[in-house]
Amino acid sequence: MSLTTETPSSRQLLMGNEAIAWGAIEAGVRVVAAYPGTPSTEVTEHIIQHAADYGIYAEWSVNEKVALETAIAASWAGARAMACMKQVGLNVASDPLMTLAYLGTKGGLVLVVADDPGPHSSQTEQDTRLFARFAKLPVLDPSTPAEAREMTKLAFELSESLKVPVILRPTTRTAHVCQDVEFSPPPRPAIPLPPLHFERDPNWAILPTLSAKKHRWLNACQKDMGRWFVEKGLNRVVPGCSDADTVSVGIVTGGVSYNYVQEALANLGVSLPVYKVGGPTPLPAEDVLDYLQGKQAVLIVEEQEPVIEEQLTVAAFHRGMQIPFFGKLSGHLPREGEFNTNTVQAALRRYFAEVLPELSLPEVPAAQAGLTDIPAPPLRTPILCAGCPHRNSFYAFKQALKRQDALFTGDIGCYTLGVMPPLRAADTIVCMGASVAMAAGFDRVEPDRPHIAFLGDSTFFHSGIPPLINAVYNQARMTLVVLDNRTTAMTGHQPHPGLGWKGKQEPAPYIDIAAIAQACGVEWIRTVDPYDLPSMISAAKEAVEYPGVSVIIARRDCISIAKRQIPHQIDHAACRRCGLCIRQFGCPALFEAPLTEEERQEGRKSGAVRIAREKCFGCGACAQVCPWDAISPEVQR
Repeated sequence: MSLTTETPSSRQLLMGNEAIAWGAIEAGVRVVAAYPGTPSTEVTEHIIQHAADYGIYAEWSVNEKVALETAIAASWAGARAMACMKQVGLNVASDPLMTLAYLGTKGGLVLVVADDPGPHSSQTEQDTRLFARFAKLPVLDPSTPAEAREMTKLAFELSESLKVPVILRPTTRTAHVCQDVEFSPPPRPAIPLPPLHFERDPNWAILPTLSAKKHRWLNACQKDMGRWFVEKGLNRVVPGCSDADTVSVGIVTGGVSYNYVQEALANLGVSLPVYKVGGPTPLPAEDVLDYLQGKQAVLIVEEQEPVIEEQLTVAAFHRGMQIPFFGKLSGHLPREGEFNTNTVQAALRRYFAEVLPELSLPEVPAAQAGLTDIPAPPLRTPILCAGCPHRNSFYAFKQALKRQDALFTGDIGCYTLGVMPPLRAADTIVCMGASVAMAAGFDRVEPDRPHIAFLGDSTFFHSGIPPLINAVYNQARMTLVVLDNRTTAMTGHQPHPGLGWKGKQEPAPYIDIAAIAQACGVEWIRTVDPYDLPSMISAAKEAVEYPGVSVIIARRDCISIAKRQIPHQIDHAACRRCGLCIRQFGCPALFEAPLTEEERQEGRKSGAVRIAREKCFGCGACAQVCPWDAISPEVQR
């Protein structure tokens, strides 16, 4: 491609996800498809921001499976393509991924799959490296934003070199940390870019005979993948300036754990060669074993599962090496949760004490080691925002069914917080779209009980339609409540097909949720404004009474994108201090003030209810909840 004039290099502060986005742009990516999910979302957001300048087609797909299939088509037409998702999104994309591993790629195809040790914002702590081992695909494991950018470019090279998809696995601390990077945006290419063309080939159509042949090919590629990691310097020895007594022990680490190891060694005043693994699967174990030759023990430091440790243990056995392994399997490091410098430092102290008891480690001052006691931050219970329309929907159903033992199936999104008190409107939460199938499933075993599924608008498009069809087809009795707040709110307000616009506000066809529900065979459908609580309660009662599948679309903009209304106030003369607004509705703008001394003497049991004006969105729901008409909009002067 022809380029414009060169841009001088400079230093910029880049978030890890932003660095990945620029790495893909520098690599010449032509097609990017994703479904938003923390901690991966910003990769696609940054690419969409610059897509027009670099001739890139970028989209928010309805789910990760569709995103990967879009990228596969682009790759087979010769384009460099990328699909982005979080770790649980790979579960959704696993069907095409497993077949793609056999069929291979033409243009480089990279999957950015962001893992979430902790987890901070996920249902699971699953390790994508294990998924890659299952699919027999290579993984690159960056430890910093700068490394993530370089590995992104290398991932496209590896994909085209070996004709396989490549997984880039940033974890939360790599994806969301910022680093000062030597970087300037690449020159913009001449637009339009050269055309692409898909060449027909029997090898693109999986059949059992082809599958058997391609599986042998994929197995044969494993050594080439590992060799490539070493040749490109992704797996290498990072030298130290160690003295003789510590060079006899080894440390193998990868990903963000490498940073913790180096910080912990510096705190302990120890310097020794460390083997850094940037390509953990398939692990080129022979190179690591060469590093371990003559060592009396090795500590393996990796977050999540013992992926490196297990591969290395097997390889050492086959070579006949008698070397003690310390790590997760020995109990020196935990198998759950995120690591940090303190965790690794404690493991190193134990390791050195057991292997090199003669080594004298200094007592590191707490301030120097970063171990100074810092007061724990106050716990903040997750809660729906003040004015969130979802609260009204949950409250309406709880009121409508307060005399019935209704079962509420929840789903994945900010409305997951419906599980929290005082609403307690989610009895089950599994994965995206499961609420619909589970409500229908519960109907099979408890047909006399009301079953209500709550699902977000974006999740409806992601994975809510097939189970809705299944419920109608199999004649379940259940109610689906689509909480339509007109955005994909939890991950940063990305668009979806029900809005009429795409990633950069470009107009797009509007896909109506009610029309889809009707096309799925649903006969009882209502669209209700959840801010109108009486109408919402009435619709809830009617929906539950319907002898089949009923759908309520609770439509009101997310408060983060809507205009704030007039804040409300409380008439303390009218307020009876019944506490319904706090104990049943639970808006965080409402709070109970501490009892005054005068109130205590009066025998009051509860303080006056107040409204935090800075939090109040002005939705008016609390005024509808109050049975004493004690809440009203502020008088505007």
